[in-house]
Amino acid sequence: MTQDLNRRHLLGGLALAAGAAALPAHAFQAGADEVLLLWPGSPPGAPTTLPSPKYDQRSKDPTFNDRWLTGVGSPSLTVRRAAQPNGTAVMLIPGGGYGFLAIDNEGEEQARWLNAIGVTAFILRYRIPTEGWANRSTVPLADAQRGLRLIRASAKRYGVDPARVLALGFSAGGHLAGSLATRHAERVYAPVDAADQLSARPDLAGLIYPVVSLAAPFTHGGSRDNLFGTGADAKALAAASVENRVTGDTPPIFLTHASDDGLVPIANSLALYQAMLAAQRPAELHAFDQGGHGFGVRLAKTVPASAWPVLFAAYARRSGVLAA
Repeated sequence: MTQDLNRRHLLGGLALAAGAAALPAHAFQAGADEVLLLWPGSPPGAPTTLPSPKYDQRSKDPTFNDRWLTGVGSPSLTVRRAAQPNGTAVMLIPGGGYGFLAIDNEGEEQARWLNAIGVTAFILRYRIPTEGWANRSTVPLADAQRGLRLIRASAKRYGVDPARVLALGFSAGGHLAGSLATRHAERVYAPVDAADQLSARPDLAGLIYPVVSLAAPFTHGGSRDNLFGTGADAKALAAASVENRVTGDTPPIFLTHASDDGLVPIANSLALYQAMLAAQRPAELHAFDQGGHGFGVRLAKTVPASAWPVLFAAYARRSGVLAA
């Protein structure tokens, strides 16, 4: 506990030292949405022609969005402010098997309930590894690290406590949130400005029906192959499996999974939970018998797994990163 408190004081001091209210001009993008661009100019490892955004509308209801985003050439954070902010920030990391981003189901819809409890939400639009980037296996992690650091660097602007910045990821986005929690100090890009002096460690990570292992029999093959390509080296896959990266510096982790998930087996969450217990790190797991995969906040209230946002918020409060 003392180590965590000391880290929080350090993060706060670093944010002030880096000029928390003075992000570079490139970070802000004009338009209806409030957007923080992650990188000045082209992102590192960019292909000759940057991908162009494309939205695949999955909904047949014209009043309801359910879009899949590809073509992320300018990775960013879309800011969704709470009407009554309480100082906590959550970086939302949509899933999509590292082949697309479920930007509504696991982004915008999540931001709404977080805003309702006073949390400022930042939806991460991270790069798709298959879209021509160099060092494809670390491209999403680079964006997640940079995004977390930019939230801390802009803490004053958004009324955010830099010691209460959480990550919440879904499916493959859960793998990315877990990778951020366990590999936050790993250098996967060259620093570009003062924000990169800040820690990329989330103060708590929530992983919802996450991909965890890329090496074990219960992995999600699509996420693995999109991240690494086919026939990847077994050692590289093991090193990118979240359950193998837990250390004494891993932040608290909240896990939710359904045992009837036919796409990403619940064994993923069980493996990470066991690894956290073995390392004596704080963790909470909620395993439900029904829910399937990709449920977001769309489950009927009669389905027990629909309670996960309330359980997540309660765990964040007990962990001291969300106001009562």
